[in-house]
Amino acid sequence: MTEIKKEVKKIKRRILLVVAYDGTEYNGWQIQPEGVTIEGILNDELGRVLGEEIKVIGASRTDSGVHAEGAVCVFDTFSSIPGDKFSYALNKSLPEDIKILASKEVSPDFHPRKTECRKTYMYRIWNDRFPLPTNSRYTTLVYTDLDVVRMREAAVKLSGTHDFKSFCSINTQAESTVRTIYDIDILQKGKEIDILITGNGFLYNMVRIIAGTLIEVGQGKYEPEDIESMLDGRDRSLAGQTAPAKGLTLMGYKYKEV
Repeated sequence: MTEIKKEVKKIKRRILLVVAYDGTEYNGWQIQPEGVTIEGILNDELGRVLGEEIKVIGASRTDSGVHAEGAVCVFDTFSSIPGDKFSYALNKSLPEDIKILASKEVSPDFHPRKTECRKTYMYRIWNDRFPLPTNSRYTTLVYTDLDVVRMREAAVKLSGTHDFKSFCSINTQAESTVRTIYDIDILQKGKEIDILITGNGFLYNMVRIIAGTLIEVGQGKYEPEDIESMLDGRDRSLAGQTAPAKGLTLMGYKYKEV
């Protein structure tokens, strides 16, 4: 009797990862000609574990030195590993400063940059004469006194839908500089001041420029009302400094379908 072997067709699946990392030692998210990046390490590690060539698709890019607690990416694989087990498989060998917080299978057409979502960043400021070694990798030191009430008054004026051309890098390649900020809060916990901002998307350096401008409002260099003229002027030179990268953390995304 002839044995008939049936060929098992492999099905490609799309897996979503929630990634946390300390960006201090990395050249940002996106692969660069030189330097180690988060995307590069994930591609290499997934390729080693799965025996496939893997290219992750990130929801966004972070600059060199920026951190994340909820970065999102997806990748396609023929692996049969259950979606929620990829985090365990990867975390065994990923470096200590990069970890997968969650993983799950999503629909094959889900794209993290083309799907409507809310994105949240936090900018952390340490307002004291000297840095605190235990948090200096994740906060920006501002040794002059900051008036948090003034900063909150200014932040309110950034809420809503505006043209944020004054609050993005002149090198931005975005077709439109109009964005919506749903929430912007300034929280004070002792000597730490946190700017928490949620929007439908952010331009290149937008959050760091907003943070830098609010710091200067808190220092008395700008009035809260100046935010309106900055927005209306649509000129980068009207807004404040670009705050250092190390104070910025990508907190996460909220997708309707995930």
